[in-house]
Amino acid sequence: RHRAKQTMAGGSSGAGLVSPMQGTVVKIAVEEGAKVEVGDLIIVLEAMKMEQSIPAPRDGVVATVSAEVGTTIKSGTVLLTLEKPE
Repeated sequence: RHRAKQTMAGGSSGAGLVSPMQGTVVKIAVEEGAKVEVGDLIIVLEAMKMEQSIPAPRDGVVATVSAEVGTTIKSGTVLLTLEKPE
């Protein structure tokens, strides 16, 4: 149960949103410049035929998107960066 709570947090580290697990990127729900609020869907990862939704850990503006649909990423990989909202 503790691990599930960590995964739901999205694994934010500073301005970067990092992957909480190894998996394949199946959906990117935001674009650079998009405003997001805490809890908004950012990225969907797939691991072992299960999809894991990664929500925004805080309000912000998407500065860069590093992930690409179809790529396999490792745990701790930066998926995108968030800037503070204006």
